[in-house]
Amino acid sequence: MEATNATGKAPGSSRRFSHKVSVVVPTYNVERYLDQCLTSIQMQPFANIEVICVNDGSTDGSLDIMREHAARDPRVRVIDKPNAGYGAACNTGIDAATGDYVAIVEPDDYLTGNMFGDLLAFADSLDGGPVDIVRSSYWRIFNASTPNELRTVCLYQDRVNPPSQPFAIGDGIALLEHHPAIWTALYRKAFLDEKHIRFREYPGAAWADNPFLVETLCQTDRIAYVNRPYYNYREDTEEKLVASTRRDPLLPIKRWNDMQDIVERLGVTDRRVLSAQTKRAINYCGLTIDAVGLDHPGVREAVTAVYQRLDYDLVMEQPLVTPAAKRLYCELTGRPDPKIGHLSMLPAAADEVWYRLRHTSPSYTWFSITSFLRHRRGRAGAGA
Repeated sequence: MEATNATGKAPGSSRRFSHKVSVVVPTYNVERYLDQCLTSIQMQPFANIEVICVNDGSTDGSLDIMREHAARDPRVRVIDKPNAGYGAACNTGIDAATGDYVAIVEPDDYLTGNMFGDLLAFADSLDGGPVDIVRSSYWRIFNASTPNELRTVCLYQDRVNPPSQPFAIGDGIALLEHHPAIWTALYRKAFLDEKHIRFREYPGAAWADNPFLVETLCQTDRIAYVNRPYYNYREDTEEKLVASTRRDPLLPIKRWNDMQDIVERLGVTDRRVLSAQTKRAINYCGLTIDAVGLDHPGVREAVTAVYQRLDYDLVMEQPLVTPAAKRLYCELTGRPDPKIGHLSMLPAAADEVWYRLRHTSPSYTWFSITSFLRHRRGRAGAGA
């Protein structure tokens, strides 16, 4: 679908401005994919870029690959630093950026098409001053580089339909409801600086993208969206995600609490945003319960504390939260059992299946259904 502005103009149909994009590539031990990633950035038709490769203490050949690219292309520069985690590496790159827009590209992903040029042209076509965030959809790649590789569009494709552009996040709430795809975007550097927005510097990767998602999307009404995928995101396998959660079972819950702290600090009252946060809370708690069980040390207490931060009505309004998960919420918070029947979510589930069949593929839709059924016990509080 071609994105248009409030007057119906397509990207690039209005005035153009001179822009420079600073592309931050936070890197730790990804030598397998890094050359493809950097080449895809350098081959972007929009050429006015600087590529800031932040080597976060890699112990493989990643630093050598960065230096090889820098030797061939003066737009590429390398910052070599001790390991401090994904958030710290991103911040190092943002602080060093000299462009008026900043992009983040993860080193095991790659770009196709004219991502930077198209997003900037669309932003420039809009009235009312500079756009703070320009987002697009993206490609999801499962089982990358294997005979079973599956490529499909993200789950907010065709779901971001604001009445006009630019917009505040409530009018494009799908961007907040789904995966925190912070990297399929351009951020105005002055906006990040004025709002003092940076990543939380947790050790390791640690889901640092989650708080950054809320910090950015909830602090502006100048968001633009292009409904076209350019960014190619390699998904972790389901087994890898579960294994990661078992290593640090409370991580999803910690990050949701960090996100909710931001929402409350900013004084957000838009029920669409609060509903998106409610949906994420139940999903993240379900992920933890499914991985290690509700009776794992600290889990019951952590889930209960999250559920106590939620609004009862917003929980009950979630169409794709199972009756069992809603009953668990009521049990842990002492709220009235809604006595919801098993078939109550069937209409919403059918709509979701139909969406996935139309926008992804039958194989991915079947994968989604079987995954849902495999993990339904966790969402009811009866995990591993």
